[in-house]
Amino acid sequence: MSKKLGFRKALETKVKKSQVAAKKKAISIFTAMSVAHVDEEETGSGEVRQVEKVLPRGDFYIGEWCDGLPHGNGKYLWTDGCMYVGGWFKGKIMGKGKFCWPSGATYEGEFKSGFMDGQGTFTGFSGDSYKGSWVMNLKHGQGIKSYFNGDYYEGEWRTGFQEGEGRYQWTNGIHYDGQWKNGLMNGNGRMEWSDGNSYEGCWEDGFPKGNGTFRWPDGSSYVGVWSKDVKEKNGTYNPSDSSTEKPDWDPQVVFSEYLKECKICPGEKMSILPSKKVPHWPGMGKGNDQGRPRRMSDGKLNCHSFSSDMHDVSAITEGDSKEDDDGIESLCLEDSTSRGSLPHFKTPTKRQGQTISKGHKNYELMLNLQLGIRHSVGRPGPVISLDLKSSAFDPKEKVWTKFPPEGSKHTPPHQSSDFRWKDYCPLVFRTLRKLFDVDAADYMISICGDDALRELSSPGKSGSFFYLTNDDKYMIKTIKKAEVKVLLRMLPAYYNHVRSFENTLVTKFYGLHSVKLTGTAQKKVRFVIMGNLLCTHYTIHRRFDLKGSSHGRTTSKPESEIDPSTTLKDLDLNYLFRLEKTWFEEFCRQVDRDCDLLEQERIMDYSLLVGFHFREVPTPLASGAVTPTGNADHENEEVPRLSQTGQDQLDGEPSGGSSIRLGISMPARIEKTVRKPECETQLIGEPTGVFYDVILFFGIIDILQDYDITKKLEHAYKSMQYDPTSISAVDPKQYSKRFRDFILKIFVEDT
Repeated sequence: MSKKLGFRKALETKVKKSQVAAKKKAISIFTAMSVAHVDEEETGSGEVRQVEKVLPRGDFYIGEWCDGLPHGNGKYLWTDGCMYVGGWFKGKIMGKGKFCWPSGATYEGEFKSGFMDGQGTFTGFSGDSYKGSWVMNLKHGQGIKSYFNGDYYEGEWRTGFQEGEGRYQWTNGIHYDGQWKNGLMNGNGRMEWSDGNSYEGCWEDGFPKGNGTFRWPDGSSYVGVWSKDVKEKNGTYNPSDSSTEKPDWDPQVVFSEYLKECKICPGEKMSILPSKKVPHWPGMGKGNDQGRPRRMSDGKLNCHSFSSDMHDVSAITEGDSKEDDDGIESLCLEDSTSRGSLPHFKTPTKRQGQTISKGHKNYELMLNLQLGIRHSVGRPGPVISLDLKSSAFDPKEKVWTKFPPEGSKHTPPHQSSDFRWKDYCPLVFRTLRKLFDVDAADYMISICGDDALRELSSPGKSGSFFYLTNDDKYMIKTIKKAEVKVLLRMLPAYYNHVRSFENTLVTKFYGLHSVKLTGTAQKKVRFVIMGNLLCTHYTIHRRFDLKGSSHGRTTSKPESEIDPSTTLKDLDLNYLFRLEKTWFEEFCRQVDRDCDLLEQERIMDYSLLVGFHFREVPTPLASGAVTPTGNADHENEEVPRLSQTGQDQLDGEPSGGSSIRLGISMPARIEKTVRKPECETQLIGEPTGVFYDVILFFGIIDILQDYDITKKLEHAYKSMQYDPTSISAVDPKQYSKRFRDFILKIFVEDT
């Protein structure tokens, strides 16, 4: 312990000394220089030249310069001792380069808009190093990590953590080869100790869990089910040919002793990321074409300031978390009166939906639902195994419970009327909740806590009502009997699918229930509980429901009434979604897998729900600024500006609960598109070259509509009136092909 403390103190002393030395060096460089101030720069006309410049806050730049911005190769020195040498593109760190911290840490490799993105090597001041693939400052893809304590990992990474196949070697000679998830051993893998003992089998959250075999060097083994919970474990000892008697050995010793020596080293964290050091250039937005309105393909003017995501942090030193928004340039948008352009943002004055309080027509139904959920989830059950028997999926597998107002042996007294509660396939949905990492207590608190549910203002086309939990985590939808039958029919295939593909985009189902009121009413309400795809601390500025069909696929609201809660449709779409290469490849694979499932189950009429948060949030345009029409702004013009939460989320180091996954909190870019005026039913507009940085959410929803007789009649009727390829009601095979083709045209690889 004393050695570790001594090592840590030595590192801290080394860092402090190196920071002081770096600052002294920077100051000496700046005071010795006698060069032009950046404000003296005259606007150019595309000519690239060499310059040496002292910037307003004391930073220094030497290198290639074009139209008032670094462009080409150059060196930037910050007053706190940080330094970057490498490529620039119109004021942004781009291409190959090297970033150095005052502590002595370095990153050398590829950059994209200030982010470590591509192939690169980070070398820490303590001896840590990582060589491999990066995406938006996070280790992502294949990479090799050497830790300061001598440990070593080689394999796959995802959003900053070991995930996929990889090998971890400890300094004490122990090594693990196998699958990882969220930085822990998870899945199938083999660990071997320095004494020759080994364990091969299933792992969960860093520990043996499930079927596995422990072997000794002499050939004897212990085969069985492993778990930290003594009640769950059981197995058989198999002696080797040379063994004479069974040893007095307890499998729990693997957890209590063997794995104590196998801690995953946390590694060194970067004190500040290069993307947080990107300077704001006074030349941005003026003196070049980037700041002037330009004519788009539709004849309208567009004003796009290049520095849409630039953040002035030149005054921030290592370890200082203070943010400064004063230097952020505004971003002008296209004229919002044109079709396909981004309308002005309206900030929602209240949360979506109406709170169901006493006196609401569905208040009693909400109480019944909460009582039923509390009973179902809180009821003791067997130990959950992911390997379910076929009987668990039987549509007849349901549990009825009576809830009299006075209470019963199994139910509490309540103030609602007498009702009966039904759980459909309870074991399957309980296992699904475990599979989706839903904690039972949190689930109950979200739905059954003191906070009331919120009813969305109007039902959908199907007549279903939607209810949101107060924390927005779960959505409860009332469904028809036919939809219950569809879900129960496809449940085995659905379960196997979500178990096999953790990045599936299909809706996550957590429970299927019904409430039947007794007495004269005899009203029966069926509902399904799902995950809310757009549950996030980010403001969702735009949301689209996309099917790939054109007939009737536009919002009925006039442009002036569209706000962030409006769900837009295919003909309202005016963006292309650009994903980083590895994400795009995984997206294409997953769309194919999910569509195969839905086609196999004869499902159609589903859609891709897409929501995104502009990393530039709306703020009033400064007085007198040039608007897209070329006139000075007066009162209500709004433009995107860098979002503080978006910047913090993406610039910070990942934590153990990193939420970036396929379709969830994904950093991406979108490109504005414009439709040709003569093509009203054109699904995909022409790219304009105008890009925005966003946080992206997407998933496949409405997957309970099969191609029944009603849909077949709808198809026959509408085909006589409209183009058969433009309507939503088509055969599942045709629907799947059209959906894939459309989605893979609006989602593209970001090159």
